[in-house]
Amino acid sequence: MGNDRITPVDLPEPRYEYGGDDHVFVELAEAMSFTANFKAMAITQQVAEREIDGVVENCPANASYMLRIDPDVAHPDTIIEELREIEAALDVENYEWETRVIDVPVLFEDPWTHETLMEFRDRHQDPDGTDLEYSAELNGFDSVEAFIDAFVAAPHMVTMVGFVPGLPWCFQMVPRERQLEVPKYVEPRTDTPSRAIGFGGAFSVIYPVQGAGGYQLYGRTPIEVLDVDQRLPDFEDSIVYPNPGDILNYRRIDREEYDEIREEVEAGSYEYTDEPVTFSTEEFFEAPDEYNERLVEVIA
Repeated sequence: MGNDRITPVDLPEPRYEYGGDDHVFVELAEAMSFTANFKAMAITQQVAEREIDGVVENCPANASYMLRIDPDVAHPDTIIEELREIEAALDVENYEWETRVIDVPVLFEDPWTHETLMEFRDRHQDPDGTDLEYSAELNGFDSVEAFIDAFVAAPHMVTMVGFVPGLPWCFQMVPRERQLEVPKYVEPRTDTPSRAIGFGGAFSVIYPVQGAGGYQLYGRTPIEVLDVDQRLPDFEDSIVYPNPGDILNYRRIDREEYDEIREEVEAGSYEYTDEPVTFSTEEFFEAPDEYNERLVEVIA
């Protein structure tokens, strides 16, 4: 593993649009990049800190963001004017925010996702292999073990939460040339176990509930990312645990540890391992590998 610098990309002028009467949508770029995503998070953080009259909700996405507004309080053009002001003053290459590094234990090649993926080989590019075997070969690795090593070698940042409630989209924090990439299934599955670790494009996800899905399946975590009943102590303030800007550290575990953690989760006594950090875009861009090591050390 090297310590290559990540070069920020030049972004086009933001595109501001109405979303009906009560939404403002802003596209920062057509393609996902750390620069675009960091800018989406930074602007929505600034919006939240300013407590702008008329803004009801704000939601960062991979290369865009959307605000829900109350049109009886503020006109969209007034909101857009302030958004332009925030964007113009922002230096995304030298920006910091308070976030968390979160331990995410994963049982790779688990029996549940393996059973599911084998049921849907007719919808897959490689009907004769597993999702991990296909992903390893596609990315030039000699073995599944080597691919998993690369998958867990660097943390993954939550770039957005959505599609289904509580589903974190995560981008591995490595230079572009080391990004893992795989396509989705040719046709989506009609079933995916809850808490499955999936991967599609260059994004890892944790499926919060059982349901349909199209991402390659690698393993399963014993912890929840969605707790509608808020039984677990870490969900006291929100039914969704991961937030945009959080940093997930996927960690390999065996079946024994999986069962032990799952027993605590089901008993409502499990407490998540996470630590607060100040994330610096400047330090990350300058030396990502070294910076990632320092980030992950806080939960070691």
